[in-house]
Amino acid sequence: MIEKIETGISPSSAPISDAVRAGKHVWLVAIAEDPVTGEIVAGGIEPQARRCLQNLEIALKAAGGTLANLVMMQIFLIDSADAAGMNAVYREFITHQPYPVRATVVVNQLLAKGLRIEITAQAVLD
Repeated sequence: MIEKIETGISPSSAPISDAVRAGKHVWLVAIAEDPVTGEIVAGGIEPQARRCLQNLEIALKAAGGTLANLVMMQIFLIDSADAAGMNAVYREFITHQPYPVRATVVVNQLLAKGLRIEITAQAVLD
């Protein structure tokens, strides 16, 4: 059975959930939006990557986990030049070994105007 996790992050107007759980497995999605207002964070890839990872952290906490529970991540960027900045911020948050499996993909655009990054992730809770 799939259960929606109430993260406290401003809900999307799109028909999606920020986080769902099935047993010990949690699937998450995060964009660079302020968790209260839902506004996209301005300022380039570093603040957007930071906000995405903070939102993942919030969602995992609501599920009863931490970033250390992540097993896989998919990161979508609109510009390959953003990879270095994203990786710098990623290293601030993802410090545990082994690192989650990760794919980083460059796409033409993301749906929300001004959005440079979107992250999907999977975690396993103890």
